Amino acid sequence: MPPDPAPAVRRAVSPLDHRIEAVTGHDVDTLWAYRDRGVLDEPHAHLVDRHRELARAETGVTFYRVLLHRLSSGEFPIDGALFARIDRTVDQMEEAATARDAAVRKVITALQPIEAATTTASAPSDKPLSTADQAALLAIAGGAKLYEHLLTGRMSVTTASSTRIPYAELQQLEDAGLVSRDTGHAVHAGQPVALTNAGRAALLAARRTPTTTQAPKPPARSGAWPSTPVHRR
Repeated sequence: MPPDPAPAVRRAVSPLDHRIEAVTGHDVDTLWAYRDRGVLDEPHAHLVDRHRELARAETGVTFYRVLLHRLSSGEFPIDGALFARIDRTVDQMEEAATARDAAVRKVITALQPIEAATTTASAPSDKPLSTADQAALLAIAGGAKLYEHLLTGRMSVTTASSTRIPYAELQQLEDAGLVSRDTGHAVHAGQPVALTNAGRAALLAARRTPTTTQAPKPPARSGAWPSTPVHRR
């Protein structure tokens, strides 16, 4: 009789994935990646953490269900050892299902405030986040510091991805309340720069999948062959 293997920890699809994706505008894999990069604000980060717990719980339920199917498939001789193994697997699957149900409730608890905020959110800003600002915020989210060059006196932000952001652009992001820097550190040694909650929220909203529009077709040149087929009588 093979030993009990440990449940896998890779992410499993949960019944709440579609609900999460609908309210955030991102698929769960993207949300997980944003969580690891520090892009998400506190409510969304909390939601992703609870969703990860649910994914592990779903994986456990699936593992024991597959194991039970294998035990009852006729692969093993029908004897007392098999019955004991089946009983133990059923108990383990019941425990996994109980943990999964508790994880579902935690995800729903974390999801409801975000859904309520989305429902009551004000109209979008007349000045959406530009592509350049999106790129700057994403780079800063991975870690960044403001440095002053000792010789030239010029200041710029250097990110963990080696991206350089001009000081003027940093000031614009600061004025908009999207980033903040730790002025407790000297500039020549590097002042840490981080996204504010408003910056995370703006970036998350800007990274939603945009609606695509088709480019207008160029007008046909005079005398050119028509683009649509001509049906002969």
